[in-house]
Amino acid sequence: MDEHDVLDVLAERFEAHRARLRAIAYQTLGSTSEADDAVQEAWLRLSRSGADEIENLGGWLTTVVARVCLNMLQSRRERPVGMHLPESIASDGIDPEAEALLADSIGPALLVILHTLAPAERLAFVLHDMFAVPFDDIALIVGRSPASARQLASRARRRVQGADQVLDADLTRQREIADAFLAAARKGDFGALLEALDPDVVVRSNGAEMLRGAAAAAGRALAGARFAQVSLPALINGTPGVVIATDGMPISLLAFTVTGARITAIDVIDDPGRLAAADLAVLGP
Repeated sequence: MDEHDVLDVLAERFEAHRARLRAIAYQTLGSTSEADDAVQEAWLRLSRSGADEIENLGGWLTTVVARVCLNMLQSRRERPVGMHLPESIASDGIDPEAEALLADSIGPALLVILHTLAPAERLAFVLHDMFAVPFDDIALIVGRSPASARQLASRARRRVQGADQVLDADLTRQREIADAFLAAARKGDFGALLEALDPDVVVRSNGAEMLRGAAAAAGRALAGARFAQVSLPALINGTPGVVIATDGMPISLLAFTVTGARITAIDVIDDPGRLAAADLAVLGP
C-alpha cells in the first residue's frame, strides 16, 4: 500500500476508538473543546508514529490522551482562574454511542468535586473508576508506582463520596441544621432562615468579619440564593456547609459553625486560592 492507503487504514482503526477516547478526555477535562483537542493530538501522534509496532492500539491511545489531559489540567491549575464547572455536551454531529459515553455518570455534585482534585488524583479516579484502566497502566501515565496510583484514586473517591468524614451524632445534627438553612434560602423563607441562625451570628469573608446578626445574615443569604444556579450541601474542612455556583462556576463556599441548635458563624470562602485549598466533599444534589 502507498502512504495514502496506510493513513486511510490507520484512520479507520483510530475511529474505532474515538468515542471512548473523547469520553475519557471529556470526563477528565470537563470541556468538549479541550476533549476534542486532546483526541486530535492523539491522532497526530499516531499518524506520525504509525501503528506497526503498537501491540495494543486502544491502550496506547488511552495513554496518549490521558497524558495530554494531565498536561492540560496541570497548565490550567497554573492559571489563576479558580474552579469551573464543565461545559455542557453538544450533541451535534456525535454518534449515539459517543454521546452515551460522554453523558454517562457525570452529575452536578461530581462535576464540582472533580474540579477540586489535584490533576493526578482526578485522572487516576476517572481512568480507574469510570473506565476500568488498571493501576499498573495509570502508574505509567502519572509517573508514580502502582500503589501510589491506587492511593490517588482512593483519595479522590473518598472526596467524591464524602466518605472521608465519619458522621457522628453531633455532626449529623449539624448537617440537619445546615440543610435546613439551605432549604430556607432556596425557598426564600426569611423566617426559617432566622430559626436556623443564632441571633448574634457572625459572617466572615475569607477570614475577615463582614456582618453580624441573624437578620443581616438571612438577608444576605436570600440575596445570594437569587443568583446561585447551583447550591449543594458539602463538608468544608470537616464542617457542614454549602457550595454555591453561578454561570457554571463555583464562586463561593459557606462553612457553618453550629453551636447547640443554631448556626453561630458562617465563613464565606470566595478567594480562588482558598477555594482550591479547601478540603471539600460534596454530599449530594
